[in-house]
Amino acid sequence: MAERADDRLVRLLGLVAFLDEHGPVPVAELADRFGVTEKQIRDDVDQLWVTGTPGYWPDDLIDFDADAVERGVVHLTESRGLTRPLRLGTREAIALVAALRALVDSPPVQADPERTALVRSALDKLSAATGEAASAVDVRIAHDGDPAVLQAVTAALADRRALRIRYVTASDVVSERDVDPARLLTQDGAAYLLAWCRRAQDRRTFRLDRVLAATVLDEPADADRIAAVDRDEDVAASAASAGGATTVTVTFASPARWLAEQLATEAVTELADGAFALRLRISNPAWLRSVLLAAAPDVLAVEPADVAAEVAASARAALAAYGEPGS
Repeated sequence: MAERADDRLVRLLGLVAFLDEHGPVPVAELADRFGVTEKQIRDDVDQLWVTGTPGYWPDDLIDFDADAVERGVVHLTESRGLTRPLRLGTREAIALVAALRALVDSPPVQADPERTALVRSALDKLSAATGEAASAVDVRIAHDGDPAVLQAVTAALADRRALRIRYVTASDVVSERDVDPARLLTQDGAAYLLAWCRRAQDRRTFRLDRVLAATVLDEPADADRIAAVDRDEDVAASAASAGGATTVTVTFASPARWLAEQLATEAVTELADGAFALRLRISNPAWLRSVLLAAAPDVLAVEPADVAAEVAASARAALAAYGEPGS
């Protein structure tokens, strides 16, 4: 799966902070801690080596011990101020307080006591630092679905127990399933349960407001099945699969490169002359049509063929709506 620029930025900042606190660290240990390959860590170090403060002369750049890097150890020698404590303005602090208050009330956080404690700790410290301004912020999250379902799901996750659910699909088909719950997530304002479905013998994503009932079972959840769910790196694609998503590959010309950063992709393949192919999981065909019509001059190919034909038909219909030129 192609990495998004914002994900890499978070890791780069984390690398600097971690190295500043822990001193020289072997490349293999950094790769394990940040969940990437050793080659990626070396690429990150190369990127940081040419990063710094305005001026960008050698003395303005982040620096490492080159000899240590050659030996497979990353030793940060100059952080250029990236490890200084962040100073927030009042508006920034209030925005973070509002976000944390919404986060602490969200199902994914409520499902994990350790996560809840962490978010509450950050919220308490930031609220204390912000003072009276923080008391003016009141955030209330409206939860969809049955509160009893959420309570059962969060209990199963916390106790690592299997779960029996009655679920209704978007096609109004009701079924009962035993699942091994892995985690909760939010996507586009909705909450989803990622789990291993024992009936399907595969990963499944269940939208919480479609869970009609949930019962925590006495038996423990299967750790290996949960691990299989957690290996799914594309959360956005998993959430889309709850609506019966299909996989579509679109080839774009180079000017549409920004789409690789904006869209949740399963893979990006580099092609000749700057062209590239995006593999997408699509649950809303109308959304895909709008994206492709907006970027039509840079769309080179669409697979599968039936999707391409549908988009082409929409394009012809849009052109026909304008009538003949000069009419």
